[in-house]
Amino acid sequence: MNMMNIGGAAKASGVSAKMIRHYEEVGLLPPAERTEAGYRMYRDADVHTLRFIRQARDLGFSIPVIGELVGLWQNRRRSSRVVKAVAQAHIEELEQKAKDILAMKATLEHLVHCCNGDDRPDCPIIEQLASDAKDGQSPAPAKRPRRGQLTAGHRA
Repeated sequence: MNMMNIGGAAKASGVSAKMIRHYEEVGLLPPAERTEAGYRMYRDADVHTLRFIRQARDLGFSIPVIGELVGLWQNRRRSSRVVKAVAQAHIEELEQKAKDILAMKATLEHLVHCCNGDDRPDCPIIEQLASDAKDGQSPAPAKRPRRGQLTAGHRA
């Protein structure tokens, strides 16, 4: 059986030592065996689990869902139907996040378009960020003043 310290496990798994300690803390990885001096020691199976966790993180799964996936992975009697349902739910979350990001991008593009980008202090981007959005919704696009039109804060 091959044992390695946290640095070796980090190098072998592609997961930083800090994240390995975090994964132990949150229960994704069982607590490491310790030497008499208190150093963590990892087995090949731990490194394999760390690689699994890293790949799940790379796909954007949350820590709680990764915990569920690790449990399913280790349960040889699992139903693939359950695993598929977890993955499908994640796809739906990713689709919603993609829509949200595109909406943010559209709002920012509009605000950038509305900003004159000149030496005056008026800036619809700053004005929108400073506005009170009480309902948690995306900010409404700011209106760009027409050329020559003075708005609050503009000075002739």
